[in-house]
Amino acid sequence: MTWTAPVPDPVEGPLVGPDRPMLEGYLQWQRFVLLNVCAGLTGEQLARRPLATTNLSLLGLVRHLTKVERTWLRIRIAGEDVPPYFDLALGKDHDFEAIDAERAADDVAAYLAECRAADAAVRERSFDDTCTARDGEVMSLRMVYVHLIGEYARHNGHADLLRQAIDGVTGR
Repeated sequence: MTWTAPVPDPVEGPLVGPDRPMLEGYLQWQRFVLLNVCAGLTGEQLARRPLATTNLSLLGLVRHLTKVERTWLRIRIAGEDVPPYFDLALGKDHDFEAIDAERAADDVAAYLAECRAADAAVRERSFDDTCTARDGEVMSLRMVYVHLIGEYARHNGHADLLRQAIDGVTGR
């Protein structure tokens, strides 16, 4: 039987109240959107690069956002002693370029595990805790959430276009 990306459980977050639950909820929703765009596709479809002008694939986006979750929340904010998700010597676009349709289920599972680990790593941290970004800028955990939401929103737009090019499905 051919593996297909599962349909994620819907998520909801508060629309009023303190900023932390709203930002955490909105990040959860962005994660849901990515998984929902991928839902029902095979590993081969997720690995496909349907637009000739780009190296983007849905599987590459999943792998990239796995790296982003680990880098920002676990390494930078929580200070966990874990290696980068991809060896930096492999190149900055390794997450997009070294895709393998046969590993799609593993890559999606790794993404889900990384999201859980990232959430756990910052659960007890203050939104005022800071980290230093690669460019030397100091950012609070609050701003990291804003950054991640923006990163997801950008890539979820890419994901929508890729999905439509793969099988015509829109509005996921």
